[in-house]
Amino acid sequence: MLKKVLKIVGVIIILIVVGLYFAFRIFTAPKPDAKILEAYENSLVKPVLTSETYNGFNYRKLSLIVNDSLPTMVFVHGTIGSINDFSKYISDRDLQTKCNMIAYDRIGYNYNDENHVQESINFERNMLKDVISNLPSEKTILVGYSYGGPIALAVKEKVKKIILLAPAVHSSVEPMPWMINFYKWKLTRWLVPRIWKEASKEKLSHKKDLKHFEGDWESTPNKVVSIHGSGDWIVPYENSKLLEDQFPEDQFKLVTIDKANHGLVWSNFETIKNQFLKILD
Repeated sequence: MLKKVLKIVGVIIILIVVGLYFAFRIFTAPKPDAKILEAYENSLVKPVLTSETYNGFNYRKLSLIVNDSLPTMVFVHGTIGSINDFSKYISDRDLQTKCNMIAYDRIGYNYNDENHVQESINFERNMLKDVISNLPSEKTILVGYSYGGPIALAVKEKVKKIILLAPAVHSSVEPMPWMINFYKWKLTRWLVPRIWKEASKEKLSHKKDLKHFEGDWESTPNKVVSIHGSGDWIVPYENSKLLEDQFPEDQFKLVTIDKANHGLVWSNFETIKNQFLKILD
């Protein structure tokens, strides 16, 4: 009787694990165009989703243009990430009255993207510069989340402002999550979804790549605001503290969200939105 119970329990556990694995794959996979636009069904202003090309790579760009006279916030997602990460902000009515908004999928993170991540802040910075090339610089606000932080901060051309959300900008405090071993081990790599393989590659090369930039962050001509959670263990709060030490006091502002983790862009939406509104006023 005990053996039968153990077998049944074992089967149930296996089914639960398999179910969670496939749910994880589906939930984290890049979404098709129709699914992306679903988030804006009740939006006051409807964004336009277009297919763009940079350096021979195709990528998706979401543009919500309210008024050409308004500033434009350009969102850069992290690792793993997509234009979907910022849908709550782009669909927000208060923000829509204050600015235009643009988000785009970085190479390797597009829906059905067969290309690999480029593992290069320099490439990503140049791609971002291409995205904003037709925008008036004095009205352009760059918003970089996580890995998107160093991409935005690497832009040395003058813009209205740079906003960093939990930015991964210093190699000395760059942790390597244990789960990344599933990608590193050949025996388990096949279990890792394609999009997470790309994210793992980017994560593994990020620490080395940062060393080419981190000693020179303060050379940007732009004013910088960094919003970071003190409870963030994925991209530790120390990243923003180290940035604060690099910049003159009048050029850098650190906004600390007490106990917030790395998912602050979702869990602390109202706080971040209010910071955006202050910057836009």
